[in-house]
Amino acid sequence: MNTFYIDTTKETKVERFNKFNTAYSLDYLEKAIPPKPRTDIKHEIKSAVTVHRKTSNLVKTFMEEVKFGKPINAMAAKVVVNNCVESILNSHNALMLLTQLKKRDEYTAQHSMNVCIFSIALGRQINLPTPELNKVGLCGLMHDIGKMLIPNEILNKPDRFTAEELDIMKQHTSKGYRLLLNTADMLGSAIDVAHMHHERLDGKGYPRQLTAERISHYAKIVAITDMYDAITSDRVYQNGRSHLDAIKLLTESSMNGHLDSGLTMKFIECLGIYPVGSVVELTSGETGLVIEIHAKAKLKPKILMLKDQNKKTCNPFVIDLSLDSYRQYGIKKILRAEECDIDLIRHYQNGLLERSISTA
Repeated sequence: MNTFYIDTTKETKVERFNKFNTAYSLDYLEKAIPPKPRTDIKHEIKSAVTVHRKTSNLVKTFMEEVKFGKPINAMAAKVVVNNCVESILNSHNALMLLTQLKKRDEYTAQHSMNVCIFSIALGRQINLPTPELNKVGLCGLMHDIGKMLIPNEILNKPDRFTAEELDIMKQHTSKGYRLLLNTADMLGSAIDVAHMHHERLDGKGYPRQLTAERISHYAKIVAITDMYDAITSDRVYQNGRSHLDAIKLLTESSMNGHLDSGLTMKFIECLGIYPVGSVVELTSGETGLVIEIHAKAKLKPKILMLKDQNKKTCNPFVIDLSLDSYRQYGIKKILRAEECDIDLIRHYQNGLLERSISTA
């Protein structure tokens, strides 16, 4: 008689957040209040820069190793995700700011890191406990790992895909699922999300056309953050769109049955009208970078001033629009950084962002 053994460490299932026995309700989401930050961006930015750099380096390493058939170090991934969670709980503005440091030719790696950060931030917004934030962060970090098994000539194609190429590109969900299924110590929730982050609530997604009740909560979160970062990022074949364009498209997708509407609204609430990392022109004619949003005054953020009324680079200084001393200032509009010749990556690399914020 044949004997069979079941390896339960490879079992995957649709996981429920610990706080709920069933899918969360709109009533819960409406009442959910994020925890208060432990500190502010001034005191967190240095640590966040270190966390961001280590996470970025690890993601790039993972992707290179996967291309060469090497295994993923799940424990190392869990460590960097935990560091991201701690930073976001300290002051979510810091890591959220660093999601804006994007290079077109490093899209796939940066996208995975950004989706991790955005997913943790959304989890914080709906007041998930820390263990759940770690899970959803790992789901975000690993969601696109299957793309490393897609041929480079398709993954990095500078033009639109043909129908055949699109079918190959869509295989990244199944490839990522099989890869993570065979990765030691990988969470079942991350394995599931790699497989189902392109599913849609109305059953029109891929690869299995799952409907809402069969899609995990983590996948619903990652679907939203994945879409937002993809829309707002420059890629080889297109320029990123604005924050306002992105939230418009997210809202439409939630109304059309693609995304979870309650979670989508919570994500938009988390980002605000002027998300951290936005370059804004003030009514004074000066230009600055939004670095911190106040929970009770979202239209009056802290801004790192970078250019004067004549659009000339100035010595950076911070103003807080929520304070009476700056009430003469208002935000006129959001700008693309390249429109006003502001190079966020250069400011990051030369330490200007960290120095200016930490000494404000």
